[in-house]
Amino acid sequence: MPFIPHTDAEIAAMLETIGVASVDDLFDEIPAGLRVDELEAIPPALNEQGIGRLMLERAEQDGRPLSFIGAGAYEHHIPAAVWELATRGEFYSAYTPYQAEASQGTLQVIYEYQTMMARLMAMEVSNASLYDGASGLAEAVLMAVRANRKSKSKKILMPRAVHPDYRRTTHSIVHNQGIELLEVPFDLEGGHTPIEALQEYAGEDIAAVVIAQPNFFGILEDVDALTDWAHANNALAIAVVNPLLMSVLKPPGHWGAKGVDIACGEGQPLGVPLSSGGPYYGFMCARMAHVRQMPGRIVGRTVDRDGRPGFTLTLQAREQHIRRTKATSNICTNQGLAVTASTIFMAIVGDEGLRRMATQSHANTRRLVDKLVGNHVRPRFQRPGFHECALTVDLPLERVLRPLAAHNLLPGYSLKNDYPELQNALLVCATETKTEQDLDVYADHLGRIIETQTSAGCPVKPKM
Repeated sequence: MPFIPHTDAEIAAMLETIGVASVDDLFDEIPAGLRVDELEAIPPALNEQGIGRLMLERAEQDGRPLSFIGAGAYEHHIPAAVWELATRGEFYSAYTPYQAEASQGTLQVIYEYQTMMARLMAMEVSNASLYDGASGLAEAVLMAVRANRKSKSKKILMPRAVHPDYRRTTHSIVHNQGIELLEVPFDLEGGHTPIEALQEYAGEDIAAVVIAQPNFFGILEDVDALTDWAHANNALAIAVVNPLLMSVLKPPGHWGAKGVDIACGEGQPLGVPLSSGGPYYGFMCARMAHVRQMPGRIVGRTVDRDGRPGFTLTLQAREQHIRRTKATSNICTNQGLAVTASTIFMAIVGDEGLRRMATQSHANTRRLVDKLVGNHVRPRFQRPGFHECALTVDLPLERVLRPLAAHNLLPGYSLKNDYPELQNALLVCATETKTEQDLDVYADHLGRIIETQTSAGCPVKPKM
């Protein structure tokens, strides 16, 4: 954004006003032995033109490949107005909204965001966002342990079909607090979490069950049965969902007889670009009965003493994290800029726009799969999915991925490192941003590579 520094005259005037000779004198409380005179590793200063060129060169190092990778981060169309508005100075440089009387615009945006997310999830309450989807799931697990008064075990059923990064992040955050994540297997044919996999825990003291929709493989889970099983066994139900897809799939608040207790996930699909890995933000919604256990900030709508409507942080202490072990959470901020963009994005595209983006993404993925499946390529799982699909390639996957990358094409996410039993399985995704020509480019390159490899005598894995 544009930046206008203070002039030397302005700095001198400010120092004279406060009675200080130099800027260095402002830091005289710091012992001399702790000060650093020069930062040798910092390169020489650049002017605006030089900085612009440097950042452009670094951005170009990422390239502009044709990407069919999803796996939790998705390329969607973002109307130009979204970030033109979000990067206005009023939003872009706004400080944290502690003082309600000075932060009404920021607080209203967060309130509108919470309203939209609660409606999208069919839940009763939303917080102001968390750091990202993975830490959001970790916070949901911590919240469930606090909120489930019927459970003393701190045991959580965590399906392997949940995003691997989410599972690892959750373990990192909760394992030192005595919380046990019990791994639930997925069906090797369907790719889903069968209800039978939960039965060995029936009657045990389980704090919560995590349910992904769709799961990491893009497979649709039987969310109604899983949610009802959790509640029948006195466990809370935690949903992990793609928010865009909730515009066309049954939202978590309507799963089973009662709906889930907590819904969380990654908000990036809602107007946040794929910008070299970030920023992302996590969302969290819940039933009103659990609102006092929610982490992070919550903005409420109220009236002042003259009866005029206004907005303020509510239910939480200003700095939860300073209460240490007594705090609901050590989350002490929210991803305000990304949330602002998502709020503007949802307001611009509306319900119908979200549905069109979701259905077009699904349709493009199905068309891509139809073009790719054939000789030596087939779907890995035999069950309905949405938005993503795992494919098995009979050739060694490395022999396919490298030549595709040489054609400036990112064909998908290899599953073998996270799931050793899924060797030569590739997770592909095509959002609404992909054209028919893009799909044909992928299919043509893959077909030629497979033909070349098989003609050269590359060993082919027999079909199972």
